[in-house]
Amino acid sequence: MIIHRQNFEYKGRVLITRATIKAPYRMEGVFEDEGCFLYFQDAGFKMHSLDIKNKPISGKEAVLLRCGTYYFDLLDTVDSETIDVFAVHLFPDVLKNIYADELPAIIEKSKTAKQSKIVAAEDIIAKFIESLGFYFENPKLVTEDILELKIKELILLLIKTKNVDSILELITELYAPRTVQIKKVIDTHIYSNFSIDELAKLSNLSLSSFKREFKKTYNNSPQSFINSKRLEKAQALLLNTDLSVSDIAYDIGFNDPQYFTRLFTKNFDRSPSDFRRNS
Repeated sequence: MIIHRQNFEYKGRVLITRATIKAPYRMEGVFEDEGCFLYFQDAGFKMHSLDIKNKPISGKEAVLLRCGTYYFDLLDTVDSETIDVFAVHLFPDVLKNIYADELPAIIEKSKTAKQSKIVAAEDIIAKFIESLGFYFENPKLVTEDILELKIKELILLLIKTKNVDSILELITELYAPRTVQIKKVIDTHIYSNFSIDELAKLSNLSLSSFKREFKKTYNNSPQSFINSKRLEKAQALLLNTDLSVSDIAYDIGFNDPQYFTRLFTKNFDRSPSDFRRNS
């Protein structure tokens, strides 16, 4: 759960955020036509996106995110522990305004991003986060001029790190956002424990649009298609592994083993245990 959140706004939009979070928590990040720089303090997350599944992110590690929807699962921590997450939103129009139509020449030569990039937790980034912490402790000092300087500072610092390609690729993509392919979402997350609504968000589509596009792509409804694929995998796991029925249910994306057993029995006229025993 989010314990506390502070925002700095720039021309009416949230530009920089510090959120204090306590486990267990699944954080959703929706970045439509924008990039985002995230920095996690003192605890790890697992990240899921269009084409990324269970990507571990360590504490004090930063990540640059291209346009899209992301989920972050806070890893197991001490119940009383809280962590701070810093987010800097990189809006194309804000960048154009800050740089007055002239981004650094090195950025203009960058190539299109292929995936989200993890940025090493170097001292240079840690010091930048410390400077943000100072302003969150003294919010009355913050002006739009200072926010512009902090955005420029972040980009120039990232260019100086060994992960220079991350910021170059991200900026390029912000000026030419990609088209999300629904098949990539399904291929990546069909055995994950995401709801249909969450899969739609990962695809950058409304639920109704997702169902409509899914029908065009697979000639089936999302729930029917996904259940069918999961049950096929369940059959293979029952025949070829010694995993328990419960473990198989979790492995193929069902949160409730009893629901999985009922669904399996309905489709194959015998329970998972009977299927394994008789096969």
